Amino acid sequence: MKIIVVGAGAVGSYLAERLSSEGQDVHVIEADEERAADLQEALDALVIVGNGASVATLEEAGVANADLLIAVSNNDGANILACHTAHQLGVKRTVARIEDPDLREGVDQLGVDVVIDPGQTAARELVALTRQTGVSELVEFADGKLVLVGGIVTPASPLARAPLHQLRLRHAEWGWVVAAIVRHGRTLVADGATQVLAGDHALLMTTADNVHKATAMLGLKRAKVDRVVIMGTTRLSELTVEEMTAAGFNVVMVDPERARCSLMAARHPKAVVVQGDFTDPDVLADLELGPTDAVLALTGWDEVNITVCLVAKALGAASTVARFNRITYVSLLAGLGIDAAVSSRLLAASAILRFVRHGDIQQVVTFSDTDAEAIELEVAPGAPAVGSSLIELDLPRGVVVGGISRNGTTFVPDGSTRIREGDQLIFFALPDAIDKSSALFAP
Repeated sequence: MKIIVVGAGAVGSYLAERLSSEGQDVHVIEADEERAADLQEALDALVIVGNGASVATLEEAGVANADLLIAVSNNDGANILACHTAHQLGVKRTVARIEDPDLREGVDQLGVDVVIDPGQTAARELVALTRQTGVSELVEFADGKLVLVGGIVTPASPLARAPLHQLRLRHAEWGWVVAAIVRHGRTLVADGATQVLAGDHALLMTTADNVHKATAMLGLKRAKVDRVVIMGTTRLSELTVEEMTAAGFNVVMVDPERARCSLMAARHPKAVVVQGDFTDPDVLADLELGPTDAVLALTGWDEVNITVCLVAKALGAASTVARFNRITYVSLLAGLGIDAAVSSRLLAASAILRFVRHGDIQQVVTFSDTDAEAIELEVAPGAPAVGSSLIELDLPRGVVVGGISRNGTTFVPDGSTRIREGDQLIFFALPDAIDKSSALFAP
């Protein structure tokens, strides 16, 4: 697939790197010469210096033959214009990052096929993580009827007591499956013989009514959070304040700059705004953090977010979540005082990869410490898998089918489950198995 990425900032460069590593034909357009030069050295992709909304620049990138244009610069208007121009020049599909809600209305008439806002998605994800403390992932599929629950396995977890095939027999009264575990940076797709260890990052699929059982299976304890303390006054912080207050949480914002604090107090009257250095343990101590508090470190600096979470956890906070730009930090710090992480880069990748994968893809989910993906799709009529049981399919190594939604019923399948056309199917796959497994469910 030929893909053009407009804008080589944090999101654009990550997308270009991920897509080019998969063997996609990626062209990047970046106006800043220095940034473009740095990216050209790092990527196996063509980087063009220029204006992504310019006809000449887009033609140089070969937009008429492109399957997808992704405009993710930091300028909403430039992203819309890039999509509009590319649409006129013949690109098959366009995706634009648009943060200002006032600019989204009517953009489909301007050649924008899909709008993404990773920040808004992250804010909603933070609400879900705060409601279900202790988990590192909580991802809904099939309109919320199936849920992927992730977390660091504790020594108290039943998963750490026997191989998975024995545990499935002991806990057969409810539907669940361990899709994968991440151990020391290596992803293992689970099978019956897999022995989960304390400290593993496990990803477990179950139905929505059994999420509490899934967290207990991971050995995690849920705390009821009343107060959310948000560190920083970034755009993500503001979006999260709005989501948290709407969800009924008491919200505190902390920032060292007096002017920013005054602005936040005016914009968000339901929140308590505190001026203070969020890296100062005394400031955190003054907040009297306790077992009903969640701390969200959402500043623009990874190192600050790490420090804040570690100190907050030491002071007794029930849950800590950090915003990350450098994804590699997440796997290094898992289980060391940071319960979960959010990343605009990963959320943007999740939103866009659905247009790159084969088949009728409903959703793609990426993760912070593994390059594997969870994919939701609809099984097409005439697909090779239709009529076969999972065990007969002989799925590629590195693939686990975690859930199926069929005619209003959702369940976790076993080897005898037969695939039907129209099934909403969720599977977890390592990178080298994604295309082959997706093809089984496509026409």
